[in-house]
Amino acid sequence: MTPHAAPHKNVYRFIAGQADGNGTMKDLLGGKGAGLAEMTLAGLPVPPGFTITTAVCQRYYAAGNQLPADVWEEVLSALREVEAAVGKRFGDASNPLLVSVRSGAKFSMPGMMDTVLNLGLNHTTVQGLIAQTGNERFARDAHRRFIQMFGRIVLGVPGERFDHALEAMKAGRGVRLDTELTAADLQNLVTQFEAIVERETGQPFPADPYEQLRLAICAVFNSWYGKRAVDYRRLNKIPDDLGTAVNVVAMVFGNMGEDSGTGVAFTRNPATGEPVLFGEYLPNAQGEDVVAGIRTPEKLDALRERMPAVYEQFREVAARLERHYRDVQDLEFTIERGKLWMLQTRNAKRTGAAAVRIAVDLVKEGIISREEAILRVEPYHLDQLLHPMVDPKAETTVLGKGLPASPGAAAGAVVFDPDVAEKRAQGGERVILVRTETSPEDFHGMVAAQGILTARGGLTSHAAVVARGMGKPCIAGCSDLRLDAEGMHLGGRTLREGDFITLDGTTGRILLGDLPLVEPETGADFETFMRWVDDARQMRVRTNADTPHDAQVARRFGAEGIGLCRTEHMFFEGDRIDTVRQMIMVSGAYQRLTAALGKVNADLERLKGDAEKVAALEAERAALEAELEAPARLFKGALEALLPMQRADFVGIFEAMDGLPVTIRLLDPPLHEFLPHTDEEIEALAGKLSLPVADVRARVMALREHNPMLGHRGCRLGIAYPEITEMQARAIFEAAVEVTRRGITVLPEVMVPLVGDVNELRAQESIIRRVADEVQQATGVTFTYLVGTMIELPRAALTADKIATVAEFFSFGTNDLTQTTFGFSRDDAGTFLPMYVERKILADDPFQVLDREGVGELLRIGTQKGRAARPTLKVGICGEHGGEPSSVAFCHELGFDYVSCSPYRVPIARLAAAQAALRQRSQ
Repeated sequence: MTPHAAPHKNVYRFIAGQADGNGTMKDLLGGKGAGLAEMTLAGLPVPPGFTITTAVCQRYYAAGNQLPADVWEEVLSALREVEAAVGKRFGDASNPLLVSVRSGAKFSMPGMMDTVLNLGLNHTTVQGLIAQTGNERFARDAHRRFIQMFGRIVLGVPGERFDHALEAMKAGRGVRLDTELTAADLQNLVTQFEAIVERETGQPFPADPYEQLRLAICAVFNSWYGKRAVDYRRLNKIPDDLGTAVNVVAMVFGNMGEDSGTGVAFTRNPATGEPVLFGEYLPNAQGEDVVAGIRTPEKLDALRERMPAVYEQFREVAARLERHYRDVQDLEFTIERGKLWMLQTRNAKRTGAAAVRIAVDLVKEGIISREEAILRVEPYHLDQLLHPMVDPKAETTVLGKGLPASPGAAAGAVVFDPDVAEKRAQGGERVILVRTETSPEDFHGMVAAQGILTARGGLTSHAAVVARGMGKPCIAGCSDLRLDAEGMHLGGRTLREGDFITLDGTTGRILLGDLPLVEPETGADFETFMRWVDDARQMRVRTNADTPHDAQVARRFGAEGIGLCRTEHMFFEGDRIDTVRQMIMVSGAYQRLTAALGKVNADLERLKGDAEKVAALEAERAALEAELEAPARLFKGALEALLPMQRADFVGIFEAMDGLPVTIRLLDPPLHEFLPHTDEEIEALAGKLSLPVADVRARVMALREHNPMLGHRGCRLGIAYPEITEMQARAIFEAAVEVTRRGITVLPEVMVPLVGDVNELRAQESIIRRVADEVQQATGVTFTYLVGTMIELPRAALTADKIATVAEFFSFGTNDLTQTTFGFSRDDAGTFLPMYVERKILADDPFQVLDREGVGELLRIGTQKGRAARPTLKVGICGEHGGEPSSVAFCHELGFDYVSCSPYRVPIARLAAAQAALRQRSQ
């Protein structure tokens, strides 16, 4: 065999130090298969076996879920080589070869099919296994396990059917552990399990080992498009066309006595990054016992005490594999009668804290470069570091304690069913999923939950691994937790669905109630790593912030300015909403009378020589002025009252952003959003403003729009009510003067929203610049400022060359640009966009991941045209895409000056920008 084989091969062998493939072939062999091949080539103790490639998975689906005949022939050929290597024969009555069948995609996917062990057993071959081992109890237990696993995983029999029978058997024998059952008990269970399979499937359990193998291989391929696998791929942006490989490996047994066992280990702690061998071990057990949490495992120290020579061999293998792969490894191993066998090596999943520490430590140890370290840490890892923790000042009632399987804290309502978790989370509730143990079928509920709590399982259980991968707090193995029809029993209390608990995944504490959470400390490794990130990136990162507090938080996370300050959010603060509503109530009359008065004045100017008409017009003017007096007083009075409020807001933000640019968007939403809608609210407002209820209701009705997103909003408001633009501009510039006098450097950027034509921007710009001149002349203080616009309409992007003759900067508002490009309402598209993504009509939700082909092309056109007209044009993005890694990378490709995102996503955007720059340099 050679390390590299012809690409047309369907099956790749790894036998006795030789392998067809190697560790670089994850696309074809999957992560497990590539790891097994690489370990085999390195001379490590790997049971012989073979891998059916991911390409076969694609052929399987193309053939209508049928295994191609040529593949089956290669499987049989490879099986014969495995038989020769181990000296056993598959299906042989006296000396049977048993195999495990495992899935293995390129990326580790908890949603894929579980492993089937002991395949090849039937009532005949089990006698051969008894003869081989001289241990009837072991053989009967292996047979029982096989039927249970195969029935659940391959044949689709509900697992609880077997569990109930097993628990009934233990209860009847008065024992607690599976290992306490006798050979006769286990043979009895085999009979019961086969009856369960026949009752549930309508067919007897398949006795032919070759049929068992064929069914198991097909089941692996079928699991690729199972709901849980699809959900996982969608969450983790893994393409559907990769397919999965199948690994068939000769069985080695960890349940052959106290000199045997099985375990899972990591070359460094995957939760903290601490550089110590970390893992769990179960004596006299098979692999699924550890992963499923059926028995609570022991730490690796127990292995060192029981079998020091084996432990030392394993430690050396682990260190060798980490050096070879230059990354932390996730290992599975089995010990059969004192002999170590390696079953898996792959790059380990890790928490955000561990990812950063490991990256920094590997650089310090000279194993990888800083650039590699930056590319090793996934942007979502940083998100985990920024999650809250339980407020140390909070009074807590500890219900119990489990294993701290995934750090961070979360509070939510207790739910016991993953379907309920998903439904309640979709309704906006925070939930904690509580289970005896989790399985891949629970994945959708785990995604929906804030955190996960299990009664059984260890630090490498399904719940722990999946939760760590998603950055969710998880507490596993809380042995005091008991679940029944009443709810969860813990700490002397019974909690029912909907009761609140708080999980402290860092310490393993389960706390009563909905406790306050506080922001975490990021630590020295984080600061070191982010310095490397900032050295590598070219694009700046700003934040979307509307308050001084948000600005301070964002600056602490490394924001280099504010890319979007939404002034309308300030209008809802405190009692000022009543002032805003007063302005709106009279705005209609004010606008109508002002327009009429303007027409009369224009007519007077035109008809100066016609005394009779002039007299009539002057009378009309006097009447209009009298009628306008009250609305004008109320309208301008409201603006005068709002001015100091807005000015104070801007002062606080300028203080927080001393020396950094602040982009302030003028009023954007339609006026009706500030008004009440229910009868009770309308009556209350009428009372506050001393207005007739009918008048208030009439104004509310007059401002209603059929499609407010495309209605009277954005710059259209400023054009209709230039006084609003003037007030906001004055507040911005007077705040700039105030902080400048105190030695604070302020760089305001005034952004006009929803411009579709250059004339709209020109009308607003003239007001802004006039007010700026007035403020500077009145105060004697000069300041630097920019006037620009938000590009959120396709027409604006297509006419960007004209708009850039007035605008000094563009900020792409990709939320609205996505709406107006697709014709989707962001508020309503949630009813069908998930279906679009599921059916592959769209690859991603375009409101989450920037649509490069359509919306992205408008960004490209707008940037190119804008800079062609104004080479110094500053370009950024302020939609939510500004914190999404692939969208950030696209902005880097287009040469944007900055991206802007919510405060907690600033570190993510910084890392994404650095990774984009490094990847571009390596091309």
